[in-house]
Amino acid sequence: MIYDVAIIGAGVVGSMLARELSRYTLSVCLLEKENDVAIGASRANSGIIHGGYDPEPGTLKARLNAEGVPLLYEAARALNVPHRNNGSFVCAFGTPEEEAIIDALYARSHVNGISCVRVVSGEEARRMEPGLSRQVSRALYVPNSGIICPYELTIAAAGNAMDNGVELKRNFAVAAIERGEDFTLVSAAGERVRCRYLVNCAGGYSGRIAAMAGDGFFEIIPRAGEYLLLDKAEGSRVSHTIFQVPGKEGKGILVTPTVDGNLLTGPTAVPVAAPDCTETTAAGLETVARLAAKSVPGVNFRQVITSFAGVRSSEKDGDFIIRASETVPNLVHVAAIDSPGLTCCAAIAKMTVGILRDLGARLEEKPDWKGKREDPHAFRKMSDEEKDAYIKAHPAYGKIVCRCETVSEGEILDAIRRAPRALDLDGVKRRTRSGMGRCQGGFCSPYIMKLLSQELHIPMEEVTKSGSGSEPLVGRL
Repeated sequence: MIYDVAIIGAGVVGSMLARELSRYTLSVCLLEKENDVAIGASRANSGIIHGGYDPEPGTLKARLNAEGVPLLYEAARALNVPHRNNGSFVCAFGTPEEEAIIDALYARSHVNGISCVRVVSGEEARRMEPGLSRQVSRALYVPNSGIICPYELTIAAAGNAMDNGVELKRNFAVAAIERGEDFTLVSAAGERVRCRYLVNCAGGYSGRIAAMAGDGFFEIIPRAGEYLLLDKAEGSRVSHTIFQVPGKEGKGILVTPTVDGNLLTGPTAVPVAAPDCTETTAAGLETVARLAAKSVPGVNFRQVITSFAGVRSSEKDGDFIIRASETVPNLVHVAAIDSPGLTCCAAIAKMTVGILRDLGARLEEKPDWKGKREDPHAFRKMSDEEKDAYIKAHPAYGKIVCRCETVSEGEILDAIRRAPRALDLDGVKRRTRSGMGRCQGGFCSPYIMKLLSQELHIPMEEVTKSGSGSEPLVGRL
């Protein structure tokens, strides 16, 4: 079979593109080197919908940020992805240099078409957000910004694409690209996929994919960002997302609630050798805690339940790379998607479809395309009476497996059965939140492994945490 379009990389951009292409009568294949979607930067990021005040005017980032905010809110509603328009503050701490940056960001936001922002005094900012430091002298208030669950967005987008006919191939690590009248992608395991149009959405590995395809004109610069995630006991510490004035390497350390009720602090911005360098460091986490306390001094870091790191993929010029290859026909690069890539993902998808149209792809809309996805968390949102009736019809929902997050067996089974299926412990965790509470899966993991074993028809010792090589059980049972 020859696919019309193959997309390399099932992060948030690749998955949103797959969903956008599923509107049309095309055969589309989404390729992912890992055991699940949303494994790289789409899993480990701040989960912020950026208001558009920061990108350099005239860049793709600026244009797509402005376009992307309403498109992302629209997609989140259609896909039933947890999100909230909570607004944000960018804070200065009394120095003339920082206050000048606030003024510059205000001016820049208006050039970028973001007219809802305003500059407020420290006193007004604290009236709106009482937890702010007394050292905050001025702030940029950004009411259109928000928070979203990035991995649930990716999963929902990929699932919606699959519901509309897109094929997902996991564990397909592209090892070679053969060019002829079309493209042949060869995996490390020897599997082959042919396509007429190829879209490079490989994140930190997009430079490597470009070189394989014969168009290696850019180099990805990976930067690691470390985070501290705090228990829900700290989740109401702030209601807005709190930034400090940005620097050359990013938007600085933030303090933000998450859509699930936790508190998140980070990230750092440290160059690393490769996109898979996601180790946390004592020095990095100390930096996160120290600078977060500068903005919100009341944060109780004894409530930290886990730490993690994600790697953002930048390019030396600092802008997104979204364009057709100048040397390889029918190859499209969607690369260097660092911040605000999550915010821009729906706009990037629409732009990429336009590029494919310009290249000659026949885009005939499906009359039966379904852009909405049922709420995977509908059970949690039911009243007690509704839950009681549902449990009587579906007994598995009456058995709580993860007590920290109150996740039932029925929800876990749904996560394993619904496209894109959870195939490992982390896949179940990202879909249901089982294992994301205080105990971090210490109590519920064995039972979830049993459910995975039963549903996937594999022995318990073959159940993995996150793909091959991460089997929790070793030896004899």
